Amino acid sequence: MTLLAAPAFQAPNLAYGRLSPLLIIFGVALVGVVVEAFAPRELRYQIQSLLALAGLVVAFISDVLVASSSPFSSSAGTGAFGGIEAQGAIAVDGPAMFVWGILLVMTLVSVLLVAERRLEGGLTAFAGQASALPGTEAEREASARGIEHTEVFPLVMFAVGGMMLFASANDFLTMFVGLEVFSLPLYLLCGLARRRRLISQEAAMKYFLLGAFSSAIFVYGIAMVYGFAGSFTFADVDNAISSRVGADGLLLLGMGLMGVGLLFKVSAAPFHSWTPDVYQGAPTAITAFMSACTKLAAFAALLRVFYVALGGARWDWQPVVWIVAIITMAVGSVIAITQTDIKRLLAYSTIAHTGFLLTAFAGAYQGTIVLTNQVSSLQAVLFYLVAYGFSSIGAFAVVTMVRDSSGEATHLSRWAGLGKESPVVAGAMALFLLSFAGIPLTSGFTSKWAVFTAAWEGGAWPLVIVAVVMSLVAAFFYIRIIVLMFFSDPVGEGPTVVLPSMLTSAVVTVGAAVTILLGVVPQPVLELARHAGEFVR
Repeated sequence: MTLLAAPAFQAPNLAYGRLSPLLIIFGVALVGVVVEAFAPRELRYQIQSLLALAGLVVAFISDVLVASSSPFSSSAGTGAFGGIEAQGAIAVDGPAMFVWGILLVMTLVSVLLVAERRLEGGLTAFAGQASALPGTEAEREASARGIEHTEVFPLVMFAVGGMMLFASANDFLTMFVGLEVFSLPLYLLCGLARRRRLISQEAAMKYFLLGAFSSAIFVYGIAMVYGFAGSFTFADVDNAISSRVGADGLLLLGMGLMGVGLLFKVSAAPFHSWTPDVYQGAPTAITAFMSACTKLAAFAALLRVFYVALGGARWDWQPVVWIVAIITMAVGSVIAITQTDIKRLLAYSTIAHTGFLLTAFAGAYQGTIVLTNQVSSLQAVLFYLVAYGFSSIGAFAVVTMVRDSSGEATHLSRWAGLGKESPVVAGAMALFLLSFAGIPLTSGFTSKWAVFTAAWEGGAWPLVIVAVVMSLVAAFFYIRIIVLMFFSDPVGEGPTVVLPSMLTSAVVTVGAAVTILLGVVPQPVLELARHAGEFVR
């Protein structure tokens, strides 16, 4: 009887230096869990907030150092875990480093909003006893005693770490792990609002159930693609598509199922139904974080999957993305007109912006086409995500400041006359809305010009025409809010603007500054996106 020798174990190749931004974030998240368990309650807020901010700053510095020491190009890149070059589980290429850096900056700004205490009478906007049922004695006691649980900070850190992993995954298993790592903390964070607990918990439950279904659909798609290609690695899948001789059914089914999972995360119609409910019910600081960071990470993953792994099947998936882009723009722009809640309106706004982003994504295949000497498809999408992200965080920061006796005054009728009550706050909100509408000298105009130019040069001129028409429709409800704030009389006692601490003020200031700078001098960020190169192939 002959015994077969077991294969020799081969230790994975870990590029710790290249992975340092990711490792720092996960390390800070784990330390935050220990702090939450053992630090004195009266010191937890200070420790957790400072720890999160310091970790984000150090991780960003590490990202800059890694990017500056690695001259990425369209043909160069490194796998940082499990192998070398394009075969590693994590691709540390130019787009990944760009997305990591922007994610860290946006999360840093979002954490300032999460840490705000003045707007809730000296407490954060998150529940003191998250496990207590709404309206029970335990919840009232927690509020009366000023109890706050600060687990939101490590949860945010885990979420952004998962987003970084998700955006840089170089095989489908790693991408699925990243998807779950950032999704699970977000499900919890959406249900932690101190006020309007029932709405918040309902939002968390809806997000969890629909997110679980989308994750299951995504992993079924991975199984189908694995059945076609015999590998989870993007490069191997791309090679299998280039030399395919059959089993197209598995490939098409896998692409469709994975597309559903990824389009759910970017809030594309008809997979958008969770977005308005979750945006309305979640704590506004978490809504701001999700609107910017989740969209950036999800689009980075969407681009990587369809440009790198499935690029050879472009003619199979591109027509479907055209249809999804048109439906998404129409749903977001038209339904937003009927909304009376500012958070739901901004949710449908983000759906419309997803459609605008999909025009550049569907209109060109960056892996083979450089569109013009000015802007490529990938460059346009990355710039748009940066511009929209900072404006969105700033807009939701303004929402936290307009309040009444029950907390945030999100009904549009409560915003009437806001310009007379607080011209500065109303002016900041008007700036963000004008940027969303794509008015010149704001970042929204430059970003829309970039994606529309990329799509037009890529041959998707019908999509561009639809996008321009939907932009005009969307401009109606943005202008309507501005007219309501500055040219309408207050209803009843009128809106009340609570003066925040320096934290929320800094968030609004940063959002406004980036919105103006990217509208006036967009070239540095466009050049940074261009120098990021292309995905590792």
